[in-house]
Amino acid sequence: MANPIKETPTIKGKDSVRFQAEIDNVIPISVKEKEEMKHAYEFMKSIATFPMP
Repeated sequence: MANPIKETPTIKGKDSVRFQAEIDNVIPISVKEKEEMKHAYEFMKSIATFPMP
């Protein structure tokens, strides 16, 4: 039988400040980067031996 999943700990102190700063300052990716990721996904999907969405 699997072990129960533990509760996620709360972020405190400097880690919480850094985490919030990262959330507030999200840098969007470029169209080129998005196209490269889609191309890589489609390639991996084409060689996969198991069903992918």
